[in-house]
Amino acid sequence: MFNAISTCLQQVVQHDYVSLMLVEPETQMLHLNSLIFPDGSGLVHEGMVYPLEGALSGRALAEHRYVLVDPLEEKDFPSDITRKMLAEGVRSACWFPLITPNTVLGTLCLASLHEHGFRQRDVDLLAQVATQVAIAVENALAFKQIAQLRKQLADEKLYLEEEIRSEHNPGTIMGESPALQLIMRQVRTVAPTNASVLILGETGTGKELIARAIHDLSLRRERTFIKLSCAAIPGGLLESELFGHERGAFTGAAMEKMGRLELAHNGTLFLDEVGDLPLELQPKLLRVLQEGEFERLGSTGTQHVDIRLVAATNRNLAEMVNEGTFRRDLFYRLNVFPLRIPPLRERNEDIPILVRYFAKKFSRSMDRNIETIPSGTMQALVRWRWPGNVRELEHLIERAVILSPGPVLCVPVAELKLDSSESEFADRLEQAEREHILRVLREAQGVIGGPKGAAARLGLKRTTLHFKMKKLGIRREELSIS
Repeated sequence: MFNAISTCLQQVVQHDYVSLMLVEPETQMLHLNSLIFPDGSGLVHEGMVYPLEGALSGRALAEHRYVLVDPLEEKDFPSDITRKMLAEGVRSACWFPLITPNTVLGTLCLASLHEHGFRQRDVDLLAQVATQVAIAVENALAFKQIAQLRKQLADEKLYLEEEIRSEHNPGTIMGESPALQLIMRQVRTVAPTNASVLILGETGTGKELIARAIHDLSLRRERTFIKLSCAAIPGGLLESELFGHERGAFTGAAMEKMGRLELAHNGTLFLDEVGDLPLELQPKLLRVLQEGEFERLGSTGTQHVDIRLVAATNRNLAEMVNEGTFRRDLFYRLNVFPLRIPPLRERNEDIPILVRYFAKKFSRSMDRNIETIPSGTMQALVRWRWPGNVRELEHLIERAVILSPGPVLCVPVAELKLDSSESEFADRLEQAEREHILRVLREAQGVIGGPKGAAARLGLKRTTLHFKMKKLGIRREELSIS
């Protein structure tokens, strides 16, 4: 468009330089968007940014009329862009405001390498042309915004298609054990309501599958199920991912982005690993749950959403509340209907069903023909305690199908370390470590850090000791410090 305008202008008014400068409303900076200057050396170039205040473009926009400067001299207009235009040999220039009834866009600048480069009748004609240029620029920017929105919609569609292509299938909640049947009864009870659900359970127990089942059985099942893992995204990006951001909200925010909350409007938002949600974002999430409103990053406009929240964690949120790392009011808001997913070791009667399901699933995807699972192999799988739960079992069966050249499933059971004496020894070793750490903590009067703290006495880093205490389930109330 700009090239076409320049070609037309050249036919009626002789000039050596023409540029289009657009105003960034949020920052009040001028962007040199387009430039045609065949004799320029590059001092003035597209992409330049400079303040609106003090610039001749700013004066034209403030006065709503053209500004003709002839001759152009630095002493009268000492801005950076003016100095560079003078260094390029520009001697006269005219700035025309591009203003429509809807917005202030920027300026059109024509310049000459000669003094007295523009006659008054040329300037009057260009002032009329600038009105039409403003309309053309406004339309072009509108089309650009439409293209960006179309891309945004395409990105959202891609996200939803990836979700649809995920491994989710209601049939993958496999099992007939009383523990699992109890959970499914609870799911069917809470699903038709709008209550928040907190899914508790170890890693790999299938918390996301339960969340999807709640959505599929709810009144929102025709709307979207949006998930976000609070542990998988760096804290600095999590706010933008959850709440969205406006263009220019931070470095690299080239366009506005809709957050997961808006994507989940009228649907279900699944927040996985909610215990990893940064403390500073927790009141914002609480406001969404209580008021149904929030602001995008970099915006003062309030967004309204209607979502059903399902959260999941493998951490002890009540303990985090006591430690001050999780807000008490948010915990109560999430904990309306808690669901504890039993680990696989508490429903080992489901293991044969899961083994056969995974064997069939991976056989089909790898074009294998698994017909038999040896009884000894199945017994070994049932006896194993599965610290990684269903996910560990799934990965083991996938590896077994890869290793099976014929119709018999060859499971590498030796990897499971089924020796009961070894397991008992590991349990005793863990208990001994727990008692030793407890004793040292009591001797240090509960102080962990510092030269006389428990960490120093144990020869551990403070963070390592915290990790071990959490792993071994050591609580402050066990220390019995007077």
